[in-house]
Amino acid sequence: MGPVLLSVRGVTRVHGTGTTAVRALDGVDLDVRLGELVAVMGASGSGKSTLLNIAGGLDTPTSGTVVLAGDELSGLDVKARARLRRRSVGYVFQDFNLIPALTAAENVSLPRELDGVRVRAARREALAALDEVGVADLADRFPDELSGGQQQRVAIARALVGPRRLVLADEPTGALDSATGEDVMRVLRARIDAGAAGLLVTHEPRFAAWADRTVFVRDGVVVDGTGYAAGPESLLASGVR
Repeated sequence: MGPVLLSVRGVTRVHGTGTTAVRALDGVDLDVRLGELVAVMGASGSGKSTLLNIAGGLDTPTSGTVVLAGDELSGLDVKARARLRRRSVGYVFQDFNLIPALTAAENVSLPRELDGVRVRAARREALAALDEVGVADLADRFPDELSGGQQQRVAIARALVGPRRLVLADEPTGALDSATGEDVMRVLRARIDAGAAGLLVTHEPRFAAWADRTVFVRDGVVVDGTGYAAGPESLLASGVR
């Protein structure tokens, strides 16, 4: 795996004040490396989505630090944080969030156009991203002409277009049948293996199995993790023969 792209240290997120305060996260530490997919599991309300939002700069922690691609998010103003988020982070949501009036290619190219990339160049990047996820032939179709699995592939292409290296996926298979969900995970896994980093929120163990490791969150605290697989060097160091 590559270097650490996302580093979360001592992150706490409190909603409300006084007796009504809710600690959505409580001292969370987490690193995600390039080439690594980390699954986050836990019960509803455990803090999974809050962690995802803070990791991507959509929310700010009450305390602690988040460093993304070498930049500490709390040290950036609103515009700089939005710019970093737009250029470095791709989001994949359960309900796809595609714009109905735009074609697949237009949905994917839109973030690049917002970055100031010319329309033709943005379309070339969009077509390359759609080809990467296996739906280049659907570039000129509208979302309502696509199946759920095809829409999710387009959403993944949108999350990956351009120089973005961190993919945040919030239950990306929740609205899909099992077979289609496996196809989507295969696409996501391939992109991580190609050099991106990924944080996946899921409640399905079979989809978490696509990750390099899994962390479990309960009441805003990381309570367990599968860790990294032991390599042969660690076995030799421990005296195992």
